[in-house]
Amino acid sequence: MIQSVIMKNIRHYPVFLFVFCGFLIFSCGSSRSTDNGDTEPPPAELEEEDEEILIELPPEEMALPVSSFREIWAYVVADREAAFRPGLPISDIGYFGAEISSFGKLVDVPNRRKLAAFKGRVHMVVACNGRALSHFVLYPGRPERQALVADLLKAAGDFDGLQIDFENVPWQDAGAYLTFLEELRSGLGNKMLTVALRAYTRKVENDPYPYEKIKPIVDRILVMAYDEHWSGSSPGSIASLSWCSRVADYALKTIGPEKLIMGLPFYGRAWGNANPSRALIYSTIASIIKEYDVSDIQRENGIPTFKYRVPVTATVYYEDAYSLSVRMEMYKSQGVAAIGFWRLGQETPAVWKILALGN
Repeated sequence: MIQSVIMKNIRHYPVFLFVFCGFLIFSCGSSRSTDNGDTEPPPAELEEEDEEILIELPPEEMALPVSSFREIWAYVVADREAAFRPGLPISDIGYFGAEISSFGKLVDVPNRRKLAAFKGRVHMVVACNGRALSHFVLYPGRPERQALVADLLKAAGDFDGLQIDFENVPWQDAGAYLTFLEELRSGLGNKMLTVALRAYTRKVENDPYPYEKIKPIVDRILVMAYDEHWSGSSPGSIASLSWCSRVADYALKTIGPEKLIMGLPFYGRAWGNANPSRALIYSTIASIIKEYDVSDIQRENGIPTFKYRVPVTATVYYEDAYSLSVRMEMYKSQGVAAIGFWRLGQETPAVWKILALGN
């Protein structure tokens, strides 16, 4: 899914790719789905610009310390269970794949038995990323909401906990989202209820996910401290250290270390300076033929078609053991006790040499 380009010291690296008209041959990773092409900015990006925080970096040649956390969470995507290997320092797995259908039904619940080798806690993660669909299933009193709550509670019976990952709840539905969580909390008994929430550096207006109101309802809040830069933004770090420091500071103040899980990315992203995929008017097509000296124009069932090559410079930002180590040690120094990774199968294997479960 992520076509990574290895660069020393995370420098921009130009890569020239030849593409046919209509296709750009590279893709970026995804934060909270197996292959999303997010084009809208994460809400954290809509905040006012924060003052840059200077992070003191250790020498790259220095041996990386082993970072120890009370809990280490990691996500596993259904049908990619092979990414999990017994013996990894993981306390909890978020089993990703359950979704809400267009009719408000719970679908694609993963099979817990496929992770039988993991002896820690496994949480069923339920995603709902559409604004209209979120409003539809959260609306109080609707039979679809009542049925969804019942289905979620029933499906959670095979797991140690349930995680709600509704990433596009309209702010007008903030109250409905809270009561939805309260109904789930009431019905889950001693099973864990957790949520994955947007990353903020300060309190924002019209927030559908107020940390301080959600905290009393749930057992854990995973703050998705990634996608500071996304596929539709200008190139930049998935989670810069300065931004992550501000996110952790705000989360610790509003959530506290007992329930906070700071999310970290294993993935990277690539941005290209050109993308020929678009609709074309005839004059533009004529200009392309002239500019790229196109001579081989063929007909396919009477329709003219041709191919041309476009040089693309790709900029890649990604995570390696050094960047992950610096971020984890920074979180520890701030008082973070639990972290979670999106997702297994995207990481550098070296990260497991510098992680441990402990206090």
